[in-house]
Amino acid sequence: MRAPDASDGVSCGCKGIRTCLICESFRGKGQLEASGPKVVHHFTYDPETKLAVRKYAKAVSFDFPGIFLWENFISEEEEKEMISTMDQDVWNQSQSGRRKQDFGPKVNFKKQKVRIGSFSGLPPLSQRLLVRMQKVPSLADFQPVEQCNLEYHSERGSAIDPHLDDSWLWGERLVTINMLSDTTLTMSLEQGLPELGLAEEVQVAVRVPRRSLLVLHGEARHRWKHAILREHVRERRVCSTYRELSAEFLPGGQRAELGAQLLDIALSFQGIPI
Repeated sequence: MRAPDASDGVSCGCKGIRTCLICESFRGKGQLEASGPKVVHHFTYDPETKLAVRKYAKAVSFDFPGIFLWENFISEEEEKEMISTMDQDVWNQSQSGRRKQDFGPKVNFKKQKVRIGSFSGLPPLSQRLLVRMQKVPSLADFQPVEQCNLEYHSERGSAIDPHLDDSWLWGERLVTINMLSDTTLTMSLEQGLPELGLAEEVQVAVRVPRRSLLVLHGEARHRWKHAILREHVRERRVCSTYRELSAEFLPGGQRAELGAQLLDIALSFQGIPI
């Protein structure tokens, strides 16, 4: 079964300043034009040394904590099964040329309200993946309450702007499985690193191989914004991102009762996309 594709029509899911190749074709690119050249210091993340390294200028490097990368987390057969299962469900249009499938509670982040709504749990295939994740000491107590599948495609100019994930509802670790193609996660700090003599924006490119698992925590989760730039989407890419609850929704927190309800539903692994 072929999932509906936004490119089948002229509409897209972009709002405000966000655009994709579909809406740019009839809205124009004027809003994307920069006001002038921007100075950016570019670094590359080295997973072995856990350093951000600049190779083509002054030999500057600095510690870059908060990233865990597990290459070949899933097999080719598992990837094929997961994509086939996702494509049997509807992909909904999202911002910036992406499509998505949500498995999670209904949330109004602006008003800080959460309700169960039609949330029926994480999808069945995620149960064995969670068991595998929890074999890593840093993920031993990881209990996801939300899963978001996102599809990127070069034909739609898919991307996601630099952002920090919410920390009122979502907890310390963001866990993502990357599928179908390699990509690069761009970490950015607009205020730079003055202590290193870098007064302008600093970007760190994190290579994310196909079928790998990536975890953001600590400074990489709360201080550095993350993005997928359009030029780093060269073919179809699908990722599944898992989020855990913040302390407010865990035992001892003000909304612990609701958090327990949400976790019971999530970990039933009977979910269908909302």
